[in-house]
Amino acid sequence: MSFVPENTYDPESKIWSGPLSQKNYFSPDLSVGEIIFNEMRRHPQLIAQVSDTENTILTCNELCLNSMRVASYMRQLGLKQSDIVGIIGRNTTHIFAVVYACFFNGIAFHSLNIKYEEKTIENLYKITKPSLIFCDGDEYEKVQTATKDLNVKIITMRNHTSESVTIEEVLTTPIVEGFKPVRLEQGTNQNLAILCSSGTTGDPKAVTISNSHSLFKFSDQLTSADVVYTHSTLDWLAGLGMTIFCGIFNPTRIIADNDYDPIRVMRIVEKYKVTWLHQAPSHMSLLVNSEEFPKAEFSSVQHYLYGGSRCSLQSQQLLRSRLSKDCMHFTYGFTELGSVATANSHFDKKPDSSGRLLGGFKMKILNEQGESLGPSEVGEVCMSNGQYWAGYYGNPQETRNMCDSDGWFHSGDLGYMDEDGFLYIVDRKKDMLKCHHIMYYPHELETVIAQMPDVAEVCVFGVWSDVNGDEPAAAVIKRIGSTLKSQDVVDYVRKHVKASYKQLLGGVLIVDDLKRSPNGKTNRRANKEYFLKVRKAN
Repeated sequence: MSFVPENTYDPESKIWSGPLSQKNYFSPDLSVGEIIFNEMRRHPQLIAQVSDTENTILTCNELCLNSMRVASYMRQLGLKQSDIVGIIGRNTTHIFAVVYACFFNGIAFHSLNIKYEEKTIENLYKITKPSLIFCDGDEYEKVQTATKDLNVKIITMRNHTSESVTIEEVLTTPIVEGFKPVRLEQGTNQNLAILCSSGTTGDPKAVTISNSHSLFKFSDQLTSADVVYTHSTLDWLAGLGMTIFCGIFNPTRIIADNDYDPIRVMRIVEKYKVTWLHQAPSHMSLLVNSEEFPKAEFSSVQHYLYGGSRCSLQSQQLLRSRLSKDCMHFTYGFTELGSVATANSHFDKKPDSSGRLLGGFKMKILNEQGESLGPSEVGEVCMSNGQYWAGYYGNPQETRNMCDSDGWFHSGDLGYMDEDGFLYIVDRKKDMLKCHHIMYYPHELETVIAQMPDVAEVCVFGVWSDVNGDEPAAAVIKRIGSTLKSQDVVDYVRKHVKASYKQLLGGVLIVDDLKRSPNGKTNRRANKEYFLKVRKAN
């Protein structure tokens, strides 16, 4: 395998460029919805989807018809291209008909994670103001309360309540005569979906994703003979991407609406002969640490994709040892880009790298003064994809902070490119952390813990876990004369914070003083290092 870099590097501008974009498979003026509509109708008898948990099977024709029925329902309600549809759900049988219906109608959907707290849901949907929300009955009460001030209809996808409209009722809607996907009023610059990300402070922000064809260029090797599986839901870029890939290239998609279960995943891979498997790094860790892993069958897997956060090299190597060939693709990107930007398909030679730039992307590494750096120099990773971005929905200031006037996205990640043009991510520039795949900020927990009468001062940071990501942990100074114990802080947070991903899973250390920078401010990194040193010693 040759390691002549496929990327080019300009030493004067210090900019790396991916290969030239390949020729479009489809007319560039077609929307994602139009492409999916045409492709599903071309292959009506192919099996589009199998639910391993709900025991359902849908052909391309059946899935297309269901999508048309949901789209017709939306048209009956009078929804226009300027409206927003909310989604908070698992990978159930009919959730993808809802997505394709939105695509057919040129209506963007705003997808939230099912674990979001009521207040977070309220704040996010106050921004986008959805006219219609599809959610699981499991979250119906939370969603209803969070959107009580909005004039919104709620439809449940499973575990229906007596108060909600059910997806089965929606699917009885007659298809509009002569049904066709709409032409987009703003062309391919029009919003396709809205996902969630985080800025430097506060709640997640609503990230717009356009109808750009760059969404599915990385999947050009996918065919109708493939069988794909990912546990990612529609609030992840990976979940959205897989839904688009499957609609366009017509592989058989296996889905499941259960909580992640590594044993079930291994059974799914063996039972359905999965060829494309996509996982979050934490899912990989759970998989390789399972007692069933050594005897699991992975011979069918031809492409194993993973990305979204860090992953221990040991876990990667364990999985690689069970795959029949070097088919692991570690990807890097962020939601604002609308797709992955790099992919490492050379794990055996470049383990732990995020890979080379994909076609159409450019990258530069900036120091704190905004100057471009050369190979092997660490700085902020900045990307350009040459695509239109509408920004954060309803938040022009944060949009300008993320994407500068020259179209460069500032990731907030620290990394470097090696001499072969392979990207390595080494740290995060921002304080934002991610546990259970959900973003949180240390100051949110610090505010809660500081309310304890026996706490004088607190510093919260993330302690890395292969399974959970950045587990919240804290260093706490107790007040003089207090008998405060570490478990008291853990229990207090459990009582006052409902979200599971904000629990102090990493632990608590009672200290005499916090580590501080020369200006007297709390040094989060130094406190974390001290915490890890004490934990290792004990």
